[in-house]
Amino acid sequence: MSKAVLLMAAAGLLAAADAPAPRWDTPGDSNPLLPGYFADPSIVHDGGKWYIYATIDPWGDDRLGMWTSTNGRDWTFSTPAWPTKAAATSPTSGDSKVWAPSVVKAKNGRWYMYVSVGSEVWVGSAPSPAGPWADANGGKPLIAKNFAPAYHMIDAEAFIDDDGTAYLYWGSGLNWVNGHCFVVKLKPDMVTFDGEPKDVTPANYFEGPFLVKAGKHYVLTYSDGKTTEDTYKVRYAIGDTPFGPFREGPDSPILSTDKNRDVISPGHHAIFRAGGQPYILYHRQSLPWPRPGDDATLRQVAVDPLTIRTDGSIARVTPSHGSAVAGFAPRRTRGMTLRLRGAAAGPAYAAERAADDNYATQWRPAPGALPLLTADLGRVRAVRESRLRMEYAQRLYDVAIEGSTDGRTWRRLASRAAVKGSPIILFHSAQVRFLRLRVPQGAGLWEWDVF
Repeated sequence: MSKAVLLMAAAGLLAAADAPAPRWDTPGDSNPLLPGYFADPSIVHDGGKWYIYATIDPWGDDRLGMWTSTNGRDWTFSTPAWPTKAAATSPTSGDSKVWAPSVVKAKNGRWYMYVSVGSEVWVGSAPSPAGPWADANGGKPLIAKNFAPAYHMIDAEAFIDDDGTAYLYWGSGLNWVNGHCFVVKLKPDMVTFDGEPKDVTPANYFEGPFLVKAGKHYVLTYSDGKTTEDTYKVRYAIGDTPFGPFREGPDSPILSTDKNRDVISPGHHAIFRAGGQPYILYHRQSLPWPRPGDDATLRQVAVDPLTIRTDGSIARVTPSHGSAVAGFAPRRTRGMTLRLRGAAAGPAYAAERAADDNYATQWRPAPGALPLLTADLGRVRAVRESRLRMEYAQRLYDVAIEGSTDGRTWRRLASRAAVKGSPIILFHSAQVRFLRLRVPQGAGLWEWDVF
């Protein structure tokens, strides 16, 4: 494609029918929403803050990931003290890790988390979305593995009706087949079943149920397919009660693999509103995909606008890389303009990827080379701190930053050993033109912001 055509497209001068599908590695892309590998997201808003809870990839961790933000764009990572694999386990839990949280505020004013540990559902409670979270069911699973041994007892999602009545939906298949969805009404304590659970499995259901209200209708959205391949997708079905019966809706599936857009296996979602607009928050395969020689399950969280009609129907979603999320801040907080150089593991991991404001791309140092990334600020400037978004927010890193006015003589400005989180912040008040970052060999870096 010619430079002229690219400029016209950037200026919005090409008709939509003629415009190429957007690339996943375009600078400034706002999807993925989070810097790292996470899946099965749940989102709430309270007290001026957004909270996202998610499975930590690859394929779960001993803890959950929690991200907080005041504007929906700049996120800070932490891990709640509960649940953990050690604290939420039983003799029948199995070896699987902590997965798929659902967080809701109950009519009693407290917050409740329903989370999969092994092949069981556990429940915790907290006075606020930030915690502190603690077990709410006497140290035992709310839904044990043997409730329905032919299926996975995972992926629980709570729904609060207009009158404050709570319902819990859950269920997945074994070996990527025979998924079933169960629902039970909850008593006001959010732990005790109010009646017997019912099987309300709609057509083409596999896992990840999420119920929403549309007019007088109850809309059950869910995932179908295999998340480790390219068949995962979001479907929906419409019912007249929280117990159904549910009939699959028109235009289902509403969110599927779009290889032309490099969107692979979107699913296991949550639906929420911001600024009056509904959105769908979901995970999809990280890019580039597939990863040659790497069979790890690495997913990332994205968000796109959603249209839900009062008759219960949902319009198909066009998955994006540069989602325009009007209810959030339009862009992330950015630091100084950086010109980066450093030996890279390949073109997909070039140095400039660490300053392109895109959480789908990263710099990765070349094997055998010094893992150094040098930033040129253009002139001598006052700097006070660096914010690093490392590839894995939950892993430990040794990082250090040096500064120079001429690019030849360097001095140590800051270092941190065995540090984790996102962002990792290093304070380094100095007057410099060049900064040099050292990371562990093989470590990936989503973004380096300098202020």
